[in-house]
Amino acid sequence: MAFFIGTYENKVDRKGRVSVPSMFRQALAQAEFQGIVAFPSSRGSNIEACGMDKMLQVVAQAETENLLGKKPLKPAADIFYNLKQLAFDGDGRITLPTSFRELAGIADQAVFVGVGQLFQIWSPESLAERPSSDDDGEDEMAVTS
Repeated sequence: MAFFIGTYENKVDRKGRVSVPSMFRQALAQAEFQGIVAFPSSRGSNIEACGMDKMLQVVAQAETENLLGKKPLKPAADIFYNLKQLAFDGDGRITLPTSFRELAGIADQAVFVGVGQLFQIWSPESLAERPSSDDDGEDEMAVTS
C-alpha cells in the first residue's frame, strides 16, 4: 500500500491541472489504477486523497462493520457521494474539480502534504492558517534509541 510523506508545492494551471509530486506518483506506481481517489476533508478546508487500494480497504472495513452491526448501515451513496477518481495524465497531472478547488481555496498553487496512507491538498494560505499540532498542548513525539 502506498505511503506518502513530505510537503510539496506545485502550480495549478487555468484548467485546474496540477502535477502530483513525483514521490507520490512513485508510491502509486504499482497500483492498477494510475491516479488517486480524492474527497473533501472532514478535518479542514482541504482535499484528502489516497490510492485506489486504500479506498477499497476503507470501503471493505465499512461494509464489514455494517454487516456486524457495529455501525448504523449507511447507503452506498453516502460513502461514495463525494469521492472523485482522478487519473494521471501523461505528465503526471490530475485535474482538480472546480468544486474541490473552491472548497479548498486553491487558485494558482496547491500544497501536497503526505500524512501516511493519505495525503492532503491545500491552498498555501489555508495550510499556513491551520492550527498547528502544538496548539493542543501536547509535547512533540521524541525519537529515542
